[in-house]
Amino acid sequence: MDASVAGMRLASSVVTPLLKKFFRAEGAGAGLVDRPVRVSSYVSLREKRTLVPADVLKIAERIVAEALRSPGERPLPPGEEAGVAAALVATLDALGEVALTDLEAVRLGPEAFAAALRARAPYLGLGADAALFHERLLVVLCVHVLDFFTRRSTFVAATLVDQSRTLGELIDKTDQVLDRVPHQLIRDTAFETRYLAQVARKHGTLTIYGIDLAPGTAKWPLSTAYLRLEVDGGGAVDTAPRPHLFWTDRIPGRLLDTGPGKRGRRVLLRGEAGSGKTTLIQWLTVTAATGPADSPLHGLVPYVLPLRTLTRHGRALPAPRDFLAAVGSPLAGEQPDGWEGRVLDAGRALVLVDGIDEIPEAERAGARAWLTDLIDAYPGNRWLVTSRPSAVREDWLAEAEFSELSLAPMSPHSVAEFVRRWHTAAASGDPEHAEADAALEGYREQLLESLRTTRDLARLATNPLLCGLICALHRERRGFLPSGRKELYTAALSMLLHRRDRERRLRVPELGEEPQLQLLQRLAHWLIRNGRTELDRERAEALLADALPAVPEVARILGNAAAVLQHFLDRTGLLRAPSATTVEFVHRTFQDFLGARAALDEGGLGELAGHAEDDQWEDVIRMAVAQARPRERAEIIRTLLDRGRSQRPVLLAFAALEHAAELDPELRGRVIAAAAELVPPRDTAAARALGQVGPLVLDLLPGPEAVEIEDTALFTVVAAGATGSDLAIPFLARYASQPSRNIRRELAVLWHAFDPGAYAREVLARIDPATVHITVRNERELEALSSIEPGPTLHVAGDLSGRAIGSYLRRHPVDSLIIHDSLVSDLEFLRGYRSLRSLYLANCVNLADLSALSGLPLQSVTLDLDAELPVGEVTESWTELTSLELRGVQGDWSLDRIAPEAVLLSLELRQMRSLESGTNSRLGGLRRHQELRKLSLGPRWIGGPAAWEEIAALANLNELVVPASSLALAPAGLSLPSVHTLWMASGLGLKRTTQAEALVARLFPGLRDVPPDLWS
Repeated sequence: MDASVAGMRLASSVVTPLLKKFFRAEGAGAGLVDRPVRVSSYVSLREKRTLVPADVLKIAERIVAEALRSPGERPLPPGEEAGVAAALVATLDALGEVALTDLEAVRLGPEAFAAALRARAPYLGLGADAALFHERLLVVLCVHVLDFFTRRSTFVAATLVDQSRTLGELIDKTDQVLDRVPHQLIRDTAFETRYLAQVARKHGTLTIYGIDLAPGTAKWPLSTAYLRLEVDGGGAVDTAPRPHLFWTDRIPGRLLDTGPGKRGRRVLLRGEAGSGKTTLIQWLTVTAATGPADSPLHGLVPYVLPLRTLTRHGRALPAPRDFLAAVGSPLAGEQPDGWEGRVLDAGRALVLVDGIDEIPEAERAGARAWLTDLIDAYPGNRWLVTSRPSAVREDWLAEAEFSELSLAPMSPHSVAEFVRRWHTAAASGDPEHAEADAALEGYREQLLESLRTTRDLARLATNPLLCGLICALHRERRGFLPSGRKELYTAALSMLLHRRDRERRLRVPELGEEPQLQLLQRLAHWLIRNGRTELDRERAEALLADALPAVPEVARILGNAAAVLQHFLDRTGLLRAPSATTVEFVHRTFQDFLGARAALDEGGLGELAGHAEDDQWEDVIRMAVAQARPRERAEIIRTLLDRGRSQRPVLLAFAALEHAAELDPELRGRVIAAAAELVPPRDTAAARALGQVGPLVLDLLPGPEAVEIEDTALFTVVAAGATGSDLAIPFLARYASQPSRNIRRELAVLWHAFDPGAYAREVLARIDPATVHITVRNERELEALSSIEPGPTLHVAGDLSGRAIGSYLRRHPVDSLIIHDSLVSDLEFLRGYRSLRSLYLANCVNLADLSALSGLPLQSVTLDLDAELPVGEVTESWTELTSLELRGVQGDWSLDRIAPEAVLLSLELRQMRSLESGTNSRLGGLRRHQELRKLSLGPRWIGGPAAWEEIAALANLNELVVPASSLALAPAGLSLPSVHTLWMASGLGLKRTTQAEALVARLFPGLRDVPPDLWS
């Protein structure tokens, strides 16, 4: 019962002195002698009393009288005061009988404590009104009594002792529980630590051909070996619709983003054989497992799922609980029950699905269904899927909101960097081998010069696998190299089958090269025919056993099939065992080359051409043409042309001409004529497929004078660029003067695939620099850009240092600077840079300081930050600011942090985390910017009525971007008549109803066009 509700109040100044007389004076300490500290130990009544009955009655009468002075109707009939006072004496006398401790009494509260006293008091014999009055008065008195208890020093000390005792007991009991049943989080964390260490060890090395670091191994530490590769299709800057090239180690920072969007978390990565897809997966895995705390992958748990392994025996693809067992992890079965599901539920998984192209085409639809089911069940994770370019169509994972990227051929700069790293790793560093190391350095410089001057060799060095083979063969052959791809693979096989053991002086049986190839190609041919890249060990032994009678030399030296297989695994470096029960070729390229060899030996020419539409046979067919005799080669190509009902067989025949050292001229002419019908390409996919044939297509592609349609000209440029050959530079230069903005953008993007100096002089120099952004990613490109007329904008990404950027800006002042996906850590090179008017900063993960931007005469600024930096300090200093866009983390920023002198015309707050979390959702102070013309708020903005009032106060606002769901939060009667252009931030639209249509009409009476995505 609430005393105030009862209409009765007793002033503490009156009641407290009276109550004190009921209780003994306290002593010092916690009062633990009479443990527990009981209420009865306080009372000065009965045997402990210092008051006589008459004194107690007087106190009770005084309290009754004080209570009756409360305002309002008198609660007690006249003449019943004495009865209530006597009853009060009897009830208070029960204080001496209470067995509760003072702590327990306080915890009970006044009403329950009053009930405990009444239960111990004798029958009072009061009338109804008097009993109700006594009841209310007792509760009020109990309020004061309990308050009196809490003010005693012994109560405070005893409470602390009691809390300490209770806490100690709780800790003891908790420890006992944890000892008996370890907490799930503890078990998960312990296993996760083991798992991450294991995957880091497993994926932390690369096989580098021709380098032997120690007897029995050809492994290179991934941290040393990993070379940044380029991907096509990044879309790094929102204002540029054409794709951009950028480094793959931006994938965790940008493509596997931790932001709210889904597409940034899902990537389908395409790449040719040997282009580095699996190596990239290794790098992502090791980075997630061991990377620094500021890495975008830190805290993620990687699951590497090679489809060739998962689909062995045609078995169903695994559920999360079976991930470890399916890939043969040694920790399978040791994980806590449900651990994988908890990781996926928490959105902490990095799921890396390798090799869609390495399973039969008939199984790919099932793999896609498996993948989309996983994503539907666990949508908040990061997903990367790899494939060869032609294995699946462009929109294969579009419904699952995957972004698509392609690994581009290595640029000349990347090839040169690879060659330098390869020779650095191959050097012994031992003073005793100084002469050999000096010779190796000479080979390095000789090879670099050959790559610069020999076009045929440069055409071969397009991916890490081929670059590694070229380096190894160049060293082994003392500076001499094969002249074509067939010769390169043949020499590489010879090197791997013989050189490694011979150079290490291992005492092992020497086998002839041809018998070993005969056996290995049996394995390769079986894999190709069955659409696999991995087979059971038992199956491999059975295939070898069937073939051994035909190669008795191998059986005589090594023994049975099991021994032969073990020899291939241990000594050749061509086979490896991903698990105890399976084997595979160390790289798909060797499988395709040997499989083509076997098909030719068995006379399966029709079988080869019959698989022209199967992407898994594409390289097999090309390598078969390279290895075939002239008659066989002609038959394969003729059959391809006869099957040319679609584009693919014709392109395959055309691509095979590169490997056809000898071919009937008439047949060659037929191939070229058939390919010419596919020129010019009709779309981007066809253009890329055409370009991947190689520089042969350059003679077929039309020049700009022969093309009238802009899209056709664009697709032609794409095809020429896709050849990856410097022979395309003069051809592309002919298109540089075209007025099409899209063509100029494509030409600007393509320069990363070519020698930067030659491309800048011949192509970029012919493009008006004011009409296109030319991205620069390294110092060689920056130097090349310095050799031509500089444009008003500098667009940088990648590894460029602040020192290099500053040096360029001092020589070539610019109005606009774009820095994205960069490793720049500070902006000191911009301090006091007075010519800059526009700045775009995004995904600069190492950036730790913005102070150098203070006071710059910036008019347009975009900041997309991943860490809390003092944004407000710099925005307050930009007095000329007219356009501001903020995304990501801006912890200290608010609308009040814009310079008072600034006349803001455009404000975009997209994906700004503080705004989306609600802490700044009211847009306080927005109305101060009355010149604002455009306002854009992110898809998760949750502004309520107050925020809408701020927006409505902007009399000059013409364009508004908001999520559709926010419209319903606008207060009744609010209107924005100045807004004539409305856009919906990405997200769900409104359900179209009469009421919703009326809402939009009321809010925006001046709206000219209703956006189509307004309605769901």
